[in-house]
Amino acid sequence: MSQALAQHPANPPGSHADRTLPALFGYPKYWAECLTPAEFLPMSRAEMDQLGWDSCDVIIVTGDAYVDHPSFGMAVIGRTLEAQGFRVGIISQPDWTDPESLRVLGEPNLYFGVTAGNMDSMINRYTADRRIRHDDAYTAGDAGGKRPDYALTVYSQLCKRAYPNSVVVAGGIEASLRRLAHYDYWSDKVKRSVLMDSTADLLLFGNAERALIDITHRLAAGEPVRDIRDLRGTAFLCRTIPAGWREIDSTRIDQPGSLPQHKNPYDAPHPSDCDDAKSQHAAVDAGSQASAAPTQVVNLVPDTQAIETDPSSTYIRMPSFAAVTEDPALYAHADRIFHRETNPGNARPLVQNQGKNDIWINPPPLPLETAELDWVFEQPYKRVPHPSYGDAKIPAYEMIRFSVNIMRGCFGGCTFCSITEHEGRIIQSRSEQSILDEVEKIRDLTPGFTGVISDLGGPTANMYRLNCKDKKIEESCRRPSCVYPTICVNLETDHSHTTALYRKTRALKGVKKVVVASGLRYDLAVRDPEYVKELVTHHVGGYLKIAPEHSEEETLAKMMKPGMGSYYEFKEMFERFSQQAGKKQYLIPYFISGHPGSGDKEMLALALWLKENDFRVDQVQNFYPSPMASATTMYHTERNPLRPLNRNNTERVLTARSPEQRTLHKALLRYHDTDNWPLLRKALRRMGKQELIGSERGCLVPLESRRERELYQREQRKKQPASRLKKSRASQRSSRGRR
Repeated sequence: MSQALAQHPANPPGSHADRTLPALFGYPKYWAECLTPAEFLPMSRAEMDQLGWDSCDVIIVTGDAYVDHPSFGMAVIGRTLEAQGFRVGIISQPDWTDPESLRVLGEPNLYFGVTAGNMDSMINRYTADRRIRHDDAYTAGDAGGKRPDYALTVYSQLCKRAYPNSVVVAGGIEASLRRLAHYDYWSDKVKRSVLMDSTADLLLFGNAERALIDITHRLAAGEPVRDIRDLRGTAFLCRTIPAGWREIDSTRIDQPGSLPQHKNPYDAPHPSDCDDAKSQHAAVDAGSQASAAPTQVVNLVPDTQAIETDPSSTYIRMPSFAAVTEDPALYAHADRIFHRETNPGNARPLVQNQGKNDIWINPPPLPLETAELDWVFEQPYKRVPHPSYGDAKIPAYEMIRFSVNIMRGCFGGCTFCSITEHEGRIIQSRSEQSILDEVEKIRDLTPGFTGVISDLGGPTANMYRLNCKDKKIEESCRRPSCVYPTICVNLETDHSHTTALYRKTRALKGVKKVVVASGLRYDLAVRDPEYVKELVTHHVGGYLKIAPEHSEEETLAKMMKPGMGSYYEFKEMFERFSQQAGKKQYLIPYFISGHPGSGDKEMLALALWLKENDFRVDQVQNFYPSPMASATTMYHTERNPLRPLNRNNTERVLTARSPEQRTLHKALLRYHDTDNWPLLRKALRRMGKQELIGSERGCLVPLESRRERELYQREQRKKQPASRLKKSRASQRSSRGRR
């Protein structure tokens, strides 16, 4: 047995003992390391022959076109496994109706790795209004229709049809977002874990490099896949719970019925509101240095009622698939439990019954260390699409080919976003040198480079190296966000590392400009005016994207987004520094229509705010219920999983569900579009807001033209009942006779 594998003691199925795994680059290489790395991972037998391969150890099946670039999942996993000495092939966008399309590279020696691609396949294929898209940014030529609905399930089943005895490992964002019972917007029902329908042998969620490398080495050493049950970031089916594990009913932790007496962690004082933090802020506001310094760590563990358990021998029993399907309160409760168990420092395994089997979800993967993340990004990527696509453009690649990903994860916790469910809320940052080296590779190797780096960012532009000040607090915290309702005093908000990175990047030879295009978390940015000045002076290409998402506090609370105060603070800084730099630059705010918690009244208030601030939004994102997001739970159950749940609670979350109401909400944000005026006038009259129709200041839309009034009156007459219309005509004739 190899030295690395010797660190894997025989654990019973279901055990996830926190063994210390080697660093990603610390494993002894598999025998094929003697082979020269492939220029491109092969997609055909001819390419395998050129490389001198008789077979592949691992074959990645993906719903995206193959781009050998570290922003594309299939390339990251493929190159990472190649660096371990494995021969990796890729089957991109196979014909899902024909098992022969899965036989083009032969049967893999170890397993098929299946992913739907960089996006959930349903979000990729359909608009928020459930209309099928005719384009696909991850396909050559932007052609739609190259992947099936629920691609992860279809591809996994196809692998089993092609090679019934093959091992299938499912992964990627579709696997992450569908690992438990989840509401599926497109079928409008609760679906089972994707592991049930896909027939995959193992499911990986989150950033999977650590687990996948370990699995591959263990399978290569002859260990059966059914015995690999002890790795973080994995999920599998089990009929019986192994001996030695203690079960905790999830309702003991967070009772969904009558409200419990114990303190609920979501109602616990936020670290920014606890007594220690308040006294600290007071001292800072008063300018006093006698009390705690602003950087002092507040020793607070928000999860005040957590049951003392050993995560290596205790699991949480979630409500079953049948239960969450039938009872919206239990579905919302399951959402609360799921999001409380996302911190790898304290998460416990989750178990959910799905008929004859349980789904066992191990705790999330440990974040990669900086050296490991650097290693992943420094593999020999060609940074271009596979040559088989010829001159066809792949829009997703065109958008990112001159950009650099500097970090992973997001601690914002926005309820409509799926980043936390996939990448986690602990920021994983690359080293400065690794990032600078990649910029130089873009300069030297990427065709068409003109000297402009199109983005230095990630899920969020300005979370680079922003982590909890105290590792123990980070590992014990169960809060869903580090910045809501206020920024935690334990969070590092110093942007100096990012500022220094920007300056060093734009100083590189051959780099004319560095643009920051990732979305900015402006409530964090205002904590560091020097960063805002650097950003505004040198790294804004005329427009800067920010995402207030809404203007109304009740809706923002459902989103877990900051109030408009921080927006105004950032806007003032942005305009001041732009003026100092002698530049005319503009903020481009993004808003969501139809989000849970936003009824007609709230959307009207947002429309009036937009008009008052002279914003004319060209593109509006209608709320898109992605699997397992908390806002999706609100949409499906009309309950708020961010607060204690009670079956008899009469509070309901306002939710725009009908196509008519969702269309209206979208139209309100585009109040300036003349095509929307008839719909808006009708809605304003229905809402009793006729005063907002006219030409006076403060009106939302103008009055109808004479022609429009005539058409409106004609339509109203058509809607009158025939008897009423007949009576009206008779009355008119009688009136003429009297005259």
